[in-house]
Amino acid sequence: MKDVYTFADLRDWRAATGDEKPPLRLSVFGDPVAHSASPPMHNAALEKCEIDARYCRLHIRADELESALRLLPQAGFIGANVTIPHKTAVLPVLDEVDDHARKIGAVNTVVVDGEKLIGFNTDGPGIVRAIRAEFGVDLHDLRVLILGAGGGAGRAIAVQCALENCERLVLANRTLDKAQALADELAPYFKSPRVLGPVARLEAVALDIDAIKRQLPNIDIIINATPLGMSPEQLRHSSFDIRHLPLLPHLLVYDTIYTAHRTPLLQATDDAGARGANGLSMLLHQGALSFEIWFNREAPLEEMRAALLASRV
Repeated sequence: MKDVYTFADLRDWRAATGDEKPPLRLSVFGDPVAHSASPPMHNAALEKCEIDARYCRLHIRADELESALRLLPQAGFIGANVTIPHKTAVLPVLDEVDDHARKIGAVNTVVVDGEKLIGFNTDGPGIVRAIRAEFGVDLHDLRVLILGAGGGAGRAIAVQCALENCERLVLANRTLDKAQALADELAPYFKSPRVLGPVARLEAVALDIDAIKRQLPNIDIIINATPLGMSPEQLRHSSFDIRHLPLLPHLLVYDTIYTAHRTPLLQATDDAGARGANGLSMLLHQGALSFEIWFNREAPLEEMRAALLASRV
């Protein structure tokens, strides 16, 4: 099996993969996609459950997305995951989208049902499971601050927080207008008799150290949904230095980045005496939920976890 397949391969899938045993019938679409840790995780699950299929990476560009998806039924696919930058662009291509994915405005899991393509989103439910697994608490009971809530994973997490009716939600984004638009959209979920003193249950703020500092006394968990800290280069070219957040010991910190090394945000978390975790558990639980959607059976979580840990770089 190649590390990465292309749209050209998908157009003649039998010729490109005909010798592969088990057959390649699941994939992740992305651009780029070579970094994806999903194949080892899903292949471990498929092997454990004795399912005659394997999972691969497909490098699909934006102008290839619709055609690539339409090729899945004839190529014998069971389904696919969709990652950056296709999660929103995929929506109009699909024949059906479940209500949860429609509310989030993005799809990360596609089911091939005959000739139909059906979209789901496991990002939000994945973070719920991850927070419970890492910290032993439920999102419902927390006051949440999301860094990077303008779109993508940040939007999915924000919508899930609203659906969970979390205690409080603060949306921080570089473009404040985007955070405010999302806050306006989610406002109906926060119209309840709960009283939190002088602070609002739902707020949008700028991605700015001073603005965030003012929020921290009324926050239980920070969730970083930005790529800041994924590489030193990003920190050097950003006006927002995530390392300088004035973290407090009572805080929980969840960084959706899942590199093998401790990210700058999690290093700062350790220094502050707070509890932190990276995005590996979110990836694990998103993947497990995708597996359950495709096969209507419980995912082998421990085998998937072990494969993820072994694949980290």
